[in-house]
Amino acid sequence: MVAVDHDPPRDLSHLLPAVQILARLPADERMRYLRADRWIGYPRAVAALERLETLYDWPSKQRMPNLLLIGPTNNGKSMLVEKFRRRHPPSTEADQEFIPVLCVQMPSEPSVVRFYTALLVALGAALRPRQRLPELERLALSLLHRVGVRLLAIDELHNVLAGHGTSRREFLNLLRFLGNELRIPLLGIGTREAYLAIRSDDQLENRFEPMVLPLWEVNDETCSLLASFAAALPLRRPSPIATPDMASYLLTRSEGTIGELAQLLTAAAVAAVDSGEEAINRRTLLLADYGGPTERRRVFEAELR
Repeated sequence: MVAVDHDPPRDLSHLLPAVQILARLPADERMRYLRADRWIGYPRAVAALERLETLYDWPSKQRMPNLLLIGPTNNGKSMLVEKFRRRHPPSTEADQEFIPVLCVQMPSEPSVVRFYTALLVALGAALRPRQRLPELERLALSLLHRVGVRLLAIDELHNVLAGHGTSRREFLNLLRFLGNELRIPLLGIGTREAYLAIRSDDQLENRFEPMVLPLWEVNDETCSLLASFAAALPLRRPSPIATPDMASYLLTRSEGTIGELAQLLTAAAVAAVDSGEEAINRRTLLLADYGGPTERRRVFEAELR
């Protein structure tokens, strides 16, 4: 049984019902919870998940629709895809494994051989040294069919541009081949450079619908997001962060990405528990053990001198 404080707060109505229970836990347990990953839904992410569900249920045909999820680094793309993957987890029936959603990362130096190798590793296949491309391709396609993959997600797709002209063209051809051969939707995930890579091929550009997760700005959607954070963090006093002024301050420090914003709010929430303030406010934001991307880069470069 988890220990609770002897004198827990009476009014926790500013929190979600499930979070109210957590807010009654001791400080060390709440800080452990605060440092864990959490999903905060917002309209654009919900729309992306709904689009992925539509693709997942799409009937198999020769030319399948695909999605290209584009956004700055650390802006929630990978967490969104992981949320979708957890909705459709692997399973085993009668000793047969099924992987309905397969996620693979584009190699930093793209080549068809390295991609098939990454695909086989994601499938848990046993690899032999120095396997040739035709053998890797046959094995990968066979396993993809066997485990019933219904959607293939390729993260870090912008790495395609790291390759030379020939290898880049080979990989773009591979994307087209996989879509035709497997007859399943493909999901590409990456930065703006991923869109540029896909746009360089007319056929692929027509097959991939772009969906953008842009940097956050000071507006009603951001204030709503901050209100969701405030209700999901187990602090015993209300956090007055869902205002335009506070949104401007937080986005300036976090430089506009939801990943950095979550790190900042988490650090401030930990400071709020540790200091007894029990709310995210100007004081705990100053106490937060957090530096934005530019600040971290400046510190690192200074240490290199």
